[in-house]
Amino acid sequence: MCGIVGYIDQDNRRCAANMHELVGAMADRVAHRGPDDQGTWVDPDSGIALGHRRLSIIDLSPAGSQPMVSGSGRFVVVFNGEVYNYLEILEELKTAWGTDVSLRGHSDTEIVAAAFDRWGVEHSLPRLIGMFAMAIWDREERSLWLVRDRFGKKPLYYGRFGSAVLFASELKAFYPHPSFRRQIDHDAIASYLRFNCIPSPRSVYCGVKKLPAASWLRISLLGRDQGPHVYWSLEDVVRASLSSPFVGSDEEAAEGLDRCLRSAVRRRLLASDVPVGLFLSGGVDSSTVTALAQAQSSIPIHTFSIGMSSSHYDESKYARAVAQHLGTDHTEWELTAPEAMSVIPEMPGTYDEPFADASQIPTLLVSRLAKRYVKVVLSGDGGDEMFGGYNRHVLAAAMWPALANIPAAPRRWAAKAIGLVAPRRWEDLVQRAGPAVPSHLRLAYLSDKMHKISLALQASDPQDLYLRLISNFEESSAIVGHGSQDGSIPAGAEPWLSDQRPAESMMLADARFYMHDDILVKVDRASMAVSLEVRSPFLDPDVVEFAWRLPLRFKIRDGVGKWVVRRVMSRYIPASITDHPKMGFAVPLADWLRGPLRDWAESVLDPIHFSHDGLVSSGAVRTQWAGFLAGRNDLTDNVWCLLMLQGWLESQRSPAQPGYVKAN
Repeated sequence: MCGIVGYIDQDNRRCAANMHELVGAMADRVAHRGPDDQGTWVDPDSGIALGHRRLSIIDLSPAGSQPMVSGSGRFVVVFNGEVYNYLEILEELKTAWGTDVSLRGHSDTEIVAAAFDRWGVEHSLPRLIGMFAMAIWDREERSLWLVRDRFGKKPLYYGRFGSAVLFASELKAFYPHPSFRRQIDHDAIASYLRFNCIPSPRSVYCGVKKLPAASWLRISLLGRDQGPHVYWSLEDVVRASLSSPFVGSDEEAAEGLDRCLRSAVRRRLLASDVPVGLFLSGGVDSSTVTALAQAQSSIPIHTFSIGMSSSHYDESKYARAVAQHLGTDHTEWELTAPEAMSVIPEMPGTYDEPFADASQIPTLLVSRLAKRYVKVVLSGDGGDEMFGGYNRHVLAAAMWPALANIPAAPRRWAAKAIGLVAPRRWEDLVQRAGPAVPSHLRLAYLSDKMHKISLALQASDPQDLYLRLISNFEESSAIVGHGSQDGSIPAGAEPWLSDQRPAESMMLADARFYMHDDILVKVDRASMAVSLEVRSPFLDPDVVEFAWRLPLRFKIRDGVGKWVVRRVMSRYIPASITDHPKMGFAVPLADWLRGPLRDWAESVLDPIHFSHDGLVSSGAVRTQWAGFLAGRNDLTDNVWCLLMLQGWLESQRSPAQPGYVKAN
């Protein structure tokens, strides 16, 4: 895992020393992504400069240092991430060349560069199984390739400013370049307020884009630029898998997933020359990955979890029970409001652009905890998107077919009736009913789920339902000065299988948008802020393909998601340990903001701040805060979104920062 930066500018070429200094300054901005080594490479005649910060995981020797020149001398590579099947690619190269492959070391980067020598960049990419962002300079064709992995686990920003094209793992690396100008994109802010993050390909700055997942972009000095072009399509995988569905029994489905996941976990354990641990929340996905990892290890694997001071949100007891049963070396840390407050000021610098998934707080802290012991961890990310793990998937599968046949007026009345019950009352009602309520209905965060049911009752079709469920401010453009939000599903989430498959359509949309722009961003920035690599076995291509071949009944059954994953987990962990409500990685945010964090929140949301920037209506801010204080928990995400926006704006106000531009 590393940080990559660079630029290409033929019109403003500098001497080699100045180019090394400039790209080195860019790389220093992402030093946290790679504290073990640094390097630069420049070609003044072409105006190309590449910079790298290294987190040494595979081949810890200087032979793994970057930028790296391929064996033929044609390609110069800066690489962020890991390719787990690099040894398989090496064997394929030996077969293709009919001889041994001469290598300086044994890093995955060197083998990927050798693949480029043999097959070229475009034809090598489909062979790579891993997570990565790369920049490759082709010295022969004088062209720069920018590449990103299948799911966009590793970030890559790029933009053209005058004659210069800049690229980097994080936006802050653009700041030292004299051509870069930080001008806020108001439309991006409107999208942020709606979705808690800025959907790809936009970024918060005008002129800067995120390279889409599974894509390459080619910038040529000899001809026209090409791309972004897609080299792998999740939609194609989904359609092909659904056209050839799995036809086996329940037990055969569990055995098939066990086999795929076990292989994916093994790949991620072996592709490392440093110790590997696991994030263990106590939920289905992380517990399953932990079980499969421990089953393949001869020593106790280190596991890490974060507990909450509020028992309503605390999963640490479940994680502890799983760790004890499996025999892992377990470490946990309890998160309190003061500890959360201590890291909140770090969020703008960690995420570079407004980002408001509140689980960013425990993610950063569990990453810090793990970094004390290991350099690499495995996580359960991707399980929800591939196996129907979100409440909206279950809602779409269980409710939408029936709701679609009910006239709009009765549905609106039912939604209004749900709204008449104060949010905090839902938990009280279920608690009083006690054993009369079936276990699968005794849900954590019931008020939030009832709010979502209310939204579902108001939806006109599955796409409208999805948009309602993932939105904060439904009319965000109304509170953003000069911004617009077209009210559509974010780019990347718009391919729908059909309205006849609402649950599967939502899973696909979540994989292309929510996972891509929220979950994976949250984990990458939090973990790399402390120089920790996170790997996700559920996003292995073989697991993904198998998941989509499974008919929906293997994913959602009896009103519960991830049925087949639970079946695999039960092979290793007794149900008595794992049978508890799904919590996710949530924090008691509403309680904190009304309690120990209230004074801080009110100071941040002072209308004078928002009036100063002119981005958001100060009246709208006051309305949201007042409604939240009155007990509307459904406004918690809106308030947090505004708090994180203001924190980011504060970080942008220093004219001393290179490239500073006041928002218009």
